[in-house]
Amino acid sequence: MSGPVPPASDNERTRLAANALDRASTACLAVGIFARLSAATLGSAHVPLLGIVVSFAGWLAAAIMPHMAARRVPED
Repeated sequence: MSGPVPPASDNERTRLAANALDRASTACLAVGIFARLSAATLGSAHVPLLGIVVSFAGWLAAAIMPHMAARRVPED
């Protein structure tokens, strides 16, 4: 059999922490990648290709890290 069931308040805190981290990753994706690509596509700013690639990689990493941390929250 499994161990004791944690109280509902602990479950809710865990869900809130995981959701907050997941929302942070979504915000990084929206701000860092979609905004940058739309600006480059619409021609509002001339950005060298290397700058776009480095920015894309950095923001993608910034989006993946909190998402992965959110997946680990229920395990702790």
